[in-house]
Amino acid sequence: MANLKDIRDRIKSVKSIQQVTKAMKLVAAAKMRKAQERMEQARPYADHLAEVITSLLPDVDRSLLSLLDVREVKREALVVVTSDRGLAGAFNANIIRRAEEEISETGQENVDLICIGRKGRDHFRVRGYEIIRDFTDFWSDLSFKHAMDFGGEIVSHFTGREVDRVRVVYNWFRNVATQEIRVEDLLPLTYEENSVKAVDRLYEPSKEEIVHSLIPRHLNVQMWKYLLESFASEQAARMVAMDNATENAQEMIKNLTLDFNKARQAAITKEMLEIVGGAEALATN
Repeated sequence: MANLKDIRDRIKSVKSIQQVTKAMKLVAAAKMRKAQERMEQARPYADHLAEVITSLLPDVDRSLLSLLDVREVKREALVVVTSDRGLAGAFNANIIRRAEEEISETGQENVDLICIGRKGRDHFRVRGYEIIRDFTDFWSDLSFKHAMDFGGEIVSHFTGREVDRVRVVYNWFRNVATQEIRVEDLLPLTYEENSVKAVDRLYEPSKEEIVHSLIPRHLNVQMWKYLLESFASEQAARMVAMDNATENAQEMIKNLTLDFNKARQAAITKEMLEIVGGAEALATN
């Protein structure tokens, strides 16, 4: 059994860590509320714009815009959205694991990786994956401009015919306790024939102007959605992880306190036995 000083030092250390995890939980909760508000504001707009684009695609001549160019997929770009920081449970590990599964299906030699977030970049860089672009150190001041900048570079990689398809792996925010990993096709824009009804439309302004205006905006909004969903999911995962760490620290303190009391009682009992033994020895002499 450890001595009293060792146990006392461990209790002190665990209490210090508990204060840190509790503070991190509160910070993550505050950030999550703000991120969730922004995400919930963006979701309806992104979904409605996607519906409009899907309804337009059957009537659009794909030669109007290079973003609509459907080619045989020989090489693809995979956008992996992770965080810059850890201490968020399995948030980053789950995304990376799913990305590796997607890469293995396509073949590592046929995939260009675009990493958003330091955790994904560091993981794949150490393992020798080809990372053509990475974006880090922006989450603290996340804005729509980031989505436009990232989207612009990703789109140019597709329109330059360097890849034939672009997919995104990210965390979709379901609720505070649950984040769902999703893999979505970003480019080229396609639709399911059974999901779109034929409608006779009159376009004002021209169909060409609408296509050139809405589709680039749609791609920027989709990228913005991926960033917002991922950021809200990260903060929720971190809040839950820090809450669990705080509770575990409390349980550890309870067990260490019990061990401390046992050790102290054993020390007191030992001293009493030594005193009684010494008194009996003196009485015998």
